[in-house]
Amino acid sequence: MTLRYLILTALALIFWADPSAVAAVPDVCYAVGPTCHTDWFNLGSNGTIPDENAATAKEDTTHRYRPGGSGPAGPESELRKKRRERGGVMSLATVYRDVNVQRDADYWDYDTLEVSHSDLSRYGFGKKIGRGTFSNVYLGVDARENKQVIIKRLKSKMDMRKIRREIKVLQALSGGPNIIGLLDVSQNMDTGKTSFIFEYVNNADWRELFPTFTLDNIRWYLFEVLKALEHAHKNGIMHRDIKPHNIVVDYPKRKLRVIDWGLGEFYHPNKEYNVRVASRHFKGPELLVNLRDYDYSLDIWSLGCVMAGMVFKKDKFFEGADNDDQLVKIAYVMGTKDLDAYVAKYGLTLNATQRAIIGERSRKPWIKFKNEDNAHLYVPDAIDLIDRMLVYDHQKRITAKDALAHPFFDPVRDGNDLEASSGIVDDNGKMDDIVIDL
Repeated sequence: MTLRYLILTALALIFWADPSAVAAVPDVCYAVGPTCHTDWFNLGSNGTIPDENAATAKEDTTHRYRPGGSGPAGPESELRKKRRERGGVMSLATVYRDVNVQRDADYWDYDTLEVSHSDLSRYGFGKKIGRGTFSNVYLGVDARENKQVIIKRLKSKMDMRKIRREIKVLQALSGGPNIIGLLDVSQNMDTGKTSFIFEYVNNADWRELFPTFTLDNIRWYLFEVLKALEHAHKNGIMHRDIKPHNIVVDYPKRKLRVIDWGLGEFYHPNKEYNVRVASRHFKGPELLVNLRDYDYSLDIWSLGCVMAGMVFKKDKFFEGADNDDQLVKIAYVMGTKDLDAYVAKYGLTLNATQRAIIGERSRKPWIKFKNEDNAHLYVPDAIDLIDRMLVYDHQKRITAKDALAHPFFDPVRDGNDLEASSGIVDDNGKMDDIVIDL
């Protein structure tokens, strides 16, 4: 006799004696499809959700909760329960909410992904062009194909789960507009270290590129990034680290790629995600106030920061010294009235440090950031788009799809420049090589 059988029998007896007593059953529910499931009552002994329409419930491997892993939302955290007690709204994506609910687990389940490797000896290493916490990046050559590539060599401390996740995300987005192409996953047979092999883009340093951009250059750049984000979002994926460093451009050839999908994640409704994502100066307010059920709109805030930096000619439009100070810098521009309304709506609270430093601030009009250097970029449509991206309440931000239809992009939407989204074709009908500089 299983524990589950005893629990269900006890509940049946309680209900027979007093039907109203069922209200005592915990009411924390998680969306795992069209129905709502109480986490411990409806889950089978193997942690799966029974098929309520079947005469005999069978294991549902499509929507299985794994603690700390891929897949649907699991038991609610204490933080989220407190938000409920305060009357806070539980956040859900306003678009593409059920993309991964409606797809088989094979699409988003990176925990069970079996990674096959080629032999790294196929690739020759060139100069080191980038480094990060978990990887070093090199120019390389594919000896078999005789073409340039980018080699992202992962460090030994890299979590295998994160490796699987990045591969799964890149596989899901493969061939999409302006998504960097993963060509191969390779392994050093002596050390066991994994390397990602990417297509090659002759990237210009954004610090040198941005100061030269005209308004039309900015339009083209942002439009191409938004196409990549819309493709990701409609396929149920958040990037979670949009910043100039992760957007590479060969501008003379009009080639742009969104790179570094290492923090990319599949969106599941009601799932609580790690807020320690995105680079500090591009973090959305949701991360800074510890709202964990965020969604695709995080990428829109980050891109809004990029756009504001380009238009107002500031490398980092919100430049905080740490995460608390980052929220302070945002509040100095966006004001505290909307910030207070935001945290109250979602049942959140600011920490003591944030509250003490921020105080009360009025919102600054965008005109305050206009000066002689950026006046030629300060046009109504640009300011309106920034205003729709940089909104405290993530559910009220413009979506990538709607942003693509914004009047700011009218001059480039149907122009020849848009051919760059799928690459430039040379005289021989072959795609130009693409390079990444991280």
